[in-house]
Amino acid sequence: MNSKKIVIGLFVLALIISFPINTLAETTELRIYHLNDAHARVEEDSYSGSMGYAKIATLIKEARKEKENVMFLDAGDTFHGQTIANINQGESISHILNLMKLDALVLGNHDFNYDQKRVSELAKINNFPFLAANLVREDGKEIPYTKDYIIKEYNGFKVGIFGLVTPETVYKTHPKNVEGLSFEDPITVAKKTVKELENKVDIIVGLSHLGIDNSSNLAKNVKGIDLIVDGHSHTILENGLKINNTMIVMAGEHTKNLGYVDLVIKNGKLLDIKANLISKADTKNVKKDYIISEFVNRVNNANKIITSQVVGKTNVNLDGAREDVRTRETNLGNLIADALRHKFEADVALTNGGGIRASIPKGEVTQGDVITVLPFGNTAMLTKVSGADLKAALEHGISEYPATEGLFPQVSGVKFSFDGDAASGNRIQKVWVGGEKLDPNKIYTVATNDFMKAGGDGYEMFAEAPILSEAGGLEEILIEYIEENSPLAPEIESRIIIE
Repeated sequence: MNSKKIVIGLFVLALIISFPINTLAETTELRIYHLNDAHARVEEDSYSGSMGYAKIATLIKEARKEKENVMFLDAGDTFHGQTIANINQGESISHILNLMKLDALVLGNHDFNYDQKRVSELAKINNFPFLAANLVREDGKEIPYTKDYIIKEYNGFKVGIFGLVTPETVYKTHPKNVEGLSFEDPITVAKKTVKELENKVDIIVGLSHLGIDNSSNLAKNVKGIDLIVDGHSHTILENGLKINNTMIVMAGEHTKNLGYVDLVIKNGKLLDIKANLISKADTKNVKKDYIISEFVNRVNNANKIITSQVVGKTNVNLDGAREDVRTRETNLGNLIADALRHKFEADVALTNGGGIRASIPKGEVTQGDVITVLPFGNTAMLTKVSGADLKAALEHGISEYPATEGLFPQVSGVKFSFDGDAASGNRIQKVWVGGEKLDPNKIYTVATNDFMKAGGDGYEMFAEAPILSEAGGLEEILIEYIEENSPLAPEIESRIIIE
């Protein structure tokens, strides 16, 4: 009898051992919420289309109650861009994201706008890491405020998240802000990092601030990345973009959308992945999180003493929309360039459209409005260049047209026409300075901002030009000009003619 029991027991044991393990494993799920290029759009705003952090916090908090595994990631350009952040140099954003229990953030180019020291200080305030695997110091020393990757462990599986920063940061923030730093090739670094992670985790996520073209190349050239959460190009990928076995997601800009990705994992293997977006319209009936709302109110109340001061009045809407200031002449672009040229009594003024970050509606203009329009703290500089270099600067400025690139120039004292269909580098048709045809051999005084003077946005022709004079912040100069010339009514004057 005992021998029969032993035989039966061995038979049952053999069946259990031979039974496929994955049929016994439980299916688990992970939801990853993601934002990118918020540019400090903290509050819900019907004008810009932002849903704001308070509603986003509610959505994520509810998901954490309903789902076992929830992650929240930010793909950069987060700490700079609006008055609520700029006055305290990003600290308010750190506290908000701490309250929202952000898991990780990859540094965007604009996150360096306050300088490296401030990035390091913010890292100490954060309860989440800054990821940047391809960011190194030129002297070989360790960067104390970033990590290459982190590993998050959930019920039955592990997720590795590594960060990639855009190499464009060297000219898409002030060059002084990244002195001593080197931005290594994202594809090379990703291959190395994925190889290191693949034996440690079940799921690999690339958290990148590269832009859709570069993240697509990343997916094409690096095997083993299950998901790329990207930013920088402000692209809306409603259901993601699948390249090979990698899903790429991006949620647009300015908290207009909250992205989320649902992953299904079984026995350490990714079985399914689906991407979706929640738009501002979808959150019509979502209540704002009380804690986030109260914190934002306190910060705004503290800032009111500074921001509420009225500096003038405008009789027209001042157009600073991203899609406009980066592709054509606008009345706000003209106003800023006029203020800059007036400050130095220069022949010409050029400022990059990417430095203009908001519009101003008709009515009273406050100091806060101006800070929001010009949030980067750039200073004004007067230099001198030849007519040939001035033309080269204009040629460079329209080289990416019709793409909405920040290098597009807003100008004063100069008028030019260009053929947008011509080959890049051969688009400028005619140029006039002060009503006269440009003389390539003549020396002109040019007022610009310190970002462009340092070669920012690729304006290398200004980098070696001598500095004749310096003034205060660009926002201070604009405030002064508004006070002197209020009420305002700037117009489109055919300074830039697209043929």
